[in-house]
Amino acid sequence: MTTTSFGSAAQRNQYLADSVLSAPPARLLTMLYDRLLLDLGRAETAQQGANWPVAAENLLHAQAIIAELTSSLKVDAWDGADGLLGIYNYAFTALVNANIQRDPALTREAIDLLEPLRQAWHEAAASVPAPPAVPSAAAAPAFAGTGTWNAQPGTGGGSLGFG
Repeated sequence: MTTTSFGSAAQRNQYLADSVLSAPPARLLTMLYDRLLLDLGRAETAQQGANWPVAAENLLHAQAIIAELTSSLKVDAWDGADGLLGIYNYAFTALVNANIQRDPALTREAIDLLEPLRQAWHEAAASVPAPPAVPSAAAAPAFAGTGTWNAQPGTGGGSLGFG
């Protein structure tokens, strides 16, 4: 079993899954963009080294992220949505062609197109106020809501004065 500073691989994967499930929408968007650009960087490096299986895997994952961004875009919600949709469609097509033609220049073109968007979304997400923290059940005391604190020791049925 491989362990890291987070524990086992299963624990790390659970932590990552929990981070995604508990992230606010703005954070989810920046996480998608971060992974998208990571995939594109890996794909470009693999293409330059003629490691086509790794390049294809990363390009396909990047295409899946762009497909998700496209499907979640509400084009009627704001004026710039049609332009963003056009960028997504162009980048998606460039990545399909980068994979088929094994062309790192097309991957670079997509990186150059999407990196400023990633930065803009990070700036926008940073300006959104954080939602109020919701206390988790694990953080609450075990006795919260199950009784009252008894200030008179010995009269509440428990040795700690809880009754």
